[in-house]
Amino acid sequence: MKKYKTTVAFVLNDKLVEININEASIFTPTTTVLNYLRNNPFHRGVKEGCAEGDCGACTVVVAEINNENKITYKAIDSCLLFLPMLHGKQLITVEHLSRIIDNKIILHPVQQSMIDMYGSQCGYCTPGFVMSLFALYKNYNKPSKEVILDALTGNLCRCTGYQPIIEAAEAACIHNGKDHFTETEESIAALLLQIKQSTKTLSLITKKQKYFRPTKIKKARLLKSEYPNALLLGGATDIALKVTKKHELLPEIIDLSGIDKLKYYEDRPHTINIGAGLSLENLKANTEKTLPALHSMLSVFGSKQIRSLATLGGNIGSASPIGDTLPVLMAYNASVVLESPESKRIINTNDFIKGYHQTVMRQDEIITGIIIPKPKEGSIVKSYKISKRKDLDISTISACFALQLNNENLVQSIAIVYGGVAATTKHAIEAETYIIGKKWSQEVVEKAAKIIYNEFTPLSDARAGEEMRRIGARNLFLKFYLEVKNL
Repeated sequence: MKKYKTTVAFVLNDKLVEININEASIFTPTTTVLNYLRNNPFHRGVKEGCAEGDCGACTVVVAEINNENKITYKAIDSCLLFLPMLHGKQLITVEHLSRIIDNKIILHPVQQSMIDMYGSQCGYCTPGFVMSLFALYKNYNKPSKEVILDALTGNLCRCTGYQPIIEAAEAACIHNGKDHFTETEESIAALLLQIKQSTKTLSLITKKQKYFRPTKIKKARLLKSEYPNALLLGGATDIALKVTKKHELLPEIIDLSGIDKLKYYEDRPHTINIGAGLSLENLKANTEKTLPALHSMLSVFGSKQIRSLATLGGNIGSASPIGDTLPVLMAYNASVVLESPESKRIINTNDFIKGYHQTVMRQDEIITGIIIPKPKEGSIVKSYKISKRKDLDISTISACFALQLNNENLVQSIAIVYGGVAATTKHAIEAETYIIGKKWSQEVVEKAAKIIYNEFTPLSDARAGEEMRRIGARNLFLKFYLEVKNL
């Protein structure tokens, strides 16, 4: 097989597809997978509902090979995935779940269960639900209700009330993931590995756009030096909205999603080291015991479809004042690893943000990793999020608090960090200064809460007014005290 440099190669269901994106192509480097499928008359089960990852009607399943050359399956929102990001992967659509045997249509177990449990009414959202159920089927056997609800969080339905769909998941996912896809996994894995090994850097260049997808960190560093204004893409869950909602033309993109060495999680003696390209879903799975405050925040971050695409490096790099991970990372005193062709430097997250969507990154740098010191014995770290709904919503206020007490119940150190109350994620410095060295008591905490109320001047927007944000910030700290008091 030739080395793919200008051609996007992937497996669509069970067929190898090669798309040469050039001036003659109807597709561009930033064509979404959703729009690619909608242009295919035989793959229109996928639907557009919102074009921003909120409804799940466009859910498909992407299969790829892991470090052991085994196939893994994940449900994603196809409206947030650019076509070149499929390179070296398998795209599975709802049309491929059933089979025809002896002129009879044999439905996949998740499809049959949706019928048996009356899980579909108008049908518009059904293909998306089916694909989320398919990913659940391949990854879990007899999943708990909690796991099922998490898998379906990213899919909206206005007809069924969800209960029949939950029952369909319970009825279907009892076969240890075995189905007709199991029979072809070995051959598909071999084909995907062949594509992967034959590719160094995917370079898609048209008159209006340049899209690069390197597989090595060194090449990514060189590309960022050569194209300093290029957008860095980790999972595209944020950048894709520039295309789908704002209809922007993105002239230069460096896609880091093909660099496997950016997707690590290392539990070291004194630190947790995380690759910038590790998906938030993988990070969530690894941090329940090691970094519980981060795990807690990720549990209410977007949906599983979004977390399976989004990366920690991307969430940090966006420098959003309502980015859910930044308050937690700052409270944990984490650092960001920045690399360029000429240097490597480590910047504490508390020094990384310099303004609204602005960081200290130089134009030739990329984020390659995050280093989180392990909390000291006896330290307490908790994260919180206020939003209009529990799941799949942007933060109105987010917060993380890290507390260390000595044997006399005096505050040795404390971090009080908020998102959504200023133009950047910020420490409540006045409150922190007041508390240090004092007894951890209700009187002290209530005085600190009053300081927090006056320390920020939040904006009013569609999610909340200034007064609500002041009250919310104050009350979250009081809630933290009450929870810690009972430990």
